[in-house]
Amino acid sequence: MTDSSSFVVERSVTIAAPESRIRPLVENFHSWRDWSPWEDLDPAMQRTYSGPDSGVGARYAWEGNRKAGAGAMTITGTEPGRVDIDLNFRKPFKADNKVEFRFTPADSGTTVSWSMSGRKNLLMRVLAPIFDTDKVVGKDYERGLAGLKRLAEQVN
Repeated sequence: MTDSSSFVVERSVTIAAPESRIRPLVENFHSWRDWSPWEDLDPAMQRTYSGPDSGVGARYAWEGNRKAGAGAMTITGTEPGRVDIDLNFRKPFKADNKVEFRFTPADSGTTVSWSMSGRKNLLMRVLAPIFDTDKVVGKDYERGLAGLKRLAEQVN
């Protein structure tokens, strides 16, 4: 449930692969370059990885052009069926959001749900009538999940 000062964006896709094949593509930020919808926004984007390669404590920071912005993600929790990430934007605006990936067994593989929640900053609240976070970010999530699906299903 959200109020006017918070938001949630969520999209799902069913992937013809087990969680064990999909999870490493989410838990290892190096793999995001192969499926994330934002990785091609700036060919010169600077990326920094720290902590373990995957799992809790793995960290990915980026700084790019105006479209890519700057920020960092840190995996804060993993358990069967779930990966939790703190997402902190620095540019073009500051925001701290929670990201969650859920993996649910399905008849044809695994349903992956990708969500982000957070508080709307003043700019987001002012622009709300013309900038629908769910529609804008949701389209990116759909592209990202399609890339994740393509990648996970091609691995044998």
